[in-house]
Amino acid sequence: MNAYISSVMNDLKTRCAWEKEFLQAAEEVLDSLTPIIDREPKYKANKILERIVEPERVVMFRVPWIDDKGEFQINRGYRVQYNSAIGPYKGGIRFHPNVTLSTLKFLGFEQIFKNSLTGLPMGGGKGGADFNPNGKSNNEVMRFCQSFMTELFRHIGPDTDVPAGDIGVGGREVAYMFGQYKRLANEFTGVLTGKGLNFGGSLIRPEATGFGVVYFAEEMLKTRGDSLKGKKVAVSGFGNVAWGAAIKANDLGAKVVAISGPDGSVFDKDGVSGEKIEFMLEMRSSGRDKVQDYADKFKGVEFHAGKRPWIFPVDVALPCAIQNELNGDDAQLLLKNGCQCVVEGSNMSSTLDAVRYFVEKKTLYAPGKASNAGGVATSGLEMSQNSMRLGWTREEVDARLHQIMVNIHNSCVKAAKEYGDEGNYVMGANIAGFKKVADAMIDQGLV
Repeated sequence: MNAYISSVMNDLKTRCAWEKEFLQAAEEVLDSLTPIIDREPKYKANKILERIVEPERVVMFRVPWIDDKGEFQINRGYRVQYNSAIGPYKGGIRFHPNVTLSTLKFLGFEQIFKNSLTGLPMGGGKGGADFNPNGKSNNEVMRFCQSFMTELFRHIGPDTDVPAGDIGVGGREVAYMFGQYKRLANEFTGVLTGKGLNFGGSLIRPEATGFGVVYFAEEMLKTRGDSLKGKKVAVSGFGNVAWGAAIKANDLGAKVVAISGPDGSVFDKDGVSGEKIEFMLEMRSSGRDKVQDYADKFKGVEFHAGKRPWIFPVDVALPCAIQNELNGDDAQLLLKNGCQCVVEGSNMSSTLDAVRYFVEKKTLYAPGKASNAGGVATSGLEMSQNSMRLGWTREEVDARLHQIMVNIHNSCVKAAKEYGDEGNYVMGANIAGFKKVADAMIDQGLV
């Protein structure tokens, strides 16, 4: 880390000392930008780092709603509009009791570079609320979503800011928010992505992030003359990303032997396939949030309470649950047990010590901003379909998604090689994503 980057990082640590997740994301990105900052002094001259770490706008607001008992409830809502240098703000909305401004700044900051890597004209943003939809009735979720959108609608639009789903925000929540936006704005536009197919959504969108993760893993293995065929895979979580990853891993000939949940992990020596993949949807919709249900349902499955899926010997690890779910100890155990490839499906899945260990050991490791970009890429394709007032077939969307993931992989490889650390996907992803946005910021002047 050079002196300029260190000064920017030290200033952030002083001004944002309590924002742990954001500081972690900023350090991971800035640290890897040293080669391009050293080579190209225009970024320091234009104070690009100071500008890019600061959101263009942060909106924070109260969300009042009434529960089924008739009692008033209050939550806190946010929208972090981080950077619009290459397109309208684009990023999901997360409903989770642990959502804070730090969480959303880290996610929005990562989103800048992720969206840049897709090659589509999308800026970076993120939003959400400290609301927990689990255990709430449909009517309670609807009332919350409508109240949330009553404030948010004045800050978004198809050419300004296009939110999507994230943890706690699926098709139901997107639909409720879209309906309220339509009522308030009196217009039917592609202001949200992840919509239902009967009102402007795109085929493949629910599976897209998981599909993209597996496509990226396949491209990484190709660089070493290998493929996913015959590989044993561990996937964390059982939500949309894990579900999509399990489908595509099976399609490409791999065997998914482990999935996980908040209560622990399961090991299925026969593989998660067929009806077992479909059962992941039932587990998610049940609201129980327990992966033990999988072990209770299918014979010969081991349940390991409180354990992560990184304890099992596998060839490929796909963390697809939440940030910081894979730490330094997990990283060492994975490699000790023969893991060749780690590809993030969730955002910032790995802690900094885990990332540094993978890079040091020359492991095939991909950061989420590159490998999980399939979701937002397909959201971008949904925006295109909405703008053109048409819909593409499942095969067309999947083919476009596949090509985008191949292009992202190639951009990472090219940037890492160009800046002196071939095979380092962390550096490659950060530099490739940064350069496009930073150059656009310089071109547009001091705004």
